[in-house]
Amino acid sequence: MSTLPPLRQAVDRCGGIVAAALLLVLLATAPLRAAEDDPYSVTVSVDATGETSGKARDQARNDGERRAFATLAERLSGGAAPAKLPKLDDNALADLLASFEVANERMSGVRYIADVTYHFQAAEVQRLLQKSGIALGGAGPTPESGKSLVVIPVYQSGAASVLWDDPNPWRDAWAQQPSGTSPGAPHLAVPLGDAGDLTAIDAAKARAGDPTALAAIARRNGGEEAIVALATLRGAPGNPTTLDVAVRRYRGGQPVDVHTDTVAANPGERPEQLFRRAASQIATDIESGWKKGPLPRYDQQGRLTAVLSITGLEDWVRVRERLAALPAIRTVNLVTLSLQEATIELDYLGSIDQLKTSLAEAKLDLVRGDPQGSPQSASMWPPKPRRTDRPGSRPAICRIRAWGRRCRRCPGNGV
Repeated sequence: MSTLPPLRQAVDRCGGIVAAALLLVLLATAPLRAAEDDPYSVTVSVDATGETSGKARDQARNDGERRAFATLAERLSGGAAPAKLPKLDDNALADLLASFEVANERMSGVRYIADVTYHFQAAEVQRLLQKSGIALGGAGPTPESGKSLVVIPVYQSGAASVLWDDPNPWRDAWAQQPSGTSPGAPHLAVPLGDAGDLTAIDAAKARAGDPTALAAIARRNGGEEAIVALATLRGAPGNPTTLDVAVRRYRGGQPVDVHTDTVAANPGERPEQLFRRAASQIATDIESGWKKGPLPRYDQQGRLTAVLSITGLEDWVRVRERLAALPAIRTVNLVTLSLQEATIELDYLGSIDQLKTSLAEAKLDLVRGDPQGSPQSASMWPPKPRRTDRPGSRPAICRIRAWGRRCRRCPGNGV
């Protein structure tokens, strides 16, 4: 039987509780200190949902493992590694791990949240980085080395926009680019395409400039801004002629500016070589602050309904691809389609004059009318004239003559 006074017993019991609480705090913070002390350990916060808590936990840890490895590679290489890292599946990443620790774990029936510290095998990591041509020993990017820009490489393959799916030779080219090689240059980060990246944004959202998705992918990859680099290959698949590139820059999910460039293929140059050279050229332009000239600012947005004259379905597909590749146009929505006409809605960035300029670069002319405008290749055609005649009679303005053609029904076949 204890001879301590009741108050002393209470204090001792409280002291034991405090000591236990302190021990729990120390255990919870141990992985964080281990990550700071061990250069091959990385702690990341994970948050995932799934059909069950077990599936959410597995997804969260796999996602965290991929992010942790990217952080480690960047730390060891001075910022050059993420642009060159090979694509690794879950099994390959697991082979690089020595162990992992979990702290601050919370879960529900479908969600899992935790701080996970991943301890990587130094020899295996070094071997992989060296095999990928990544020099070790860097100190990583510093605040003085420039801000981080997250690059989203979208490949326009026909009418389809490709981001995470394979093949995407444009994304592969960016993944091989070094970043921030000159003093003060921004650090260009290309997302790995893990589960969290796929959830944050897809090709359609990137192509349309979805502000929520762009802000999310930038935050997720530690960037202040997001850059959507849209590439369209011209010419035969195995014998390209040019690569059209449109670079749209977003800050906080909102458009800042647009830059376009056309990279001509060298004689005998393979498509993958052209993609790599174009990516290197665009990366240099971004890092140098686009010193080629001032960029137009696209702080306006608008929508335009237009009537497009076509010669058939194939013609419509070709013109749609050209419209979709223009940097000022966010989306092209088809309203009605016939064998002669397509009525479309264009969501665009900038003023109507900037839109005209952008269309002219692609040899598309915009003729403003009331109430519609009409983009048309190689000639300037006005919109449908408004009918001012009585129902059932000929239009007061002959539409064929308005298009500059001879009309067999008009007197004298005049133009």
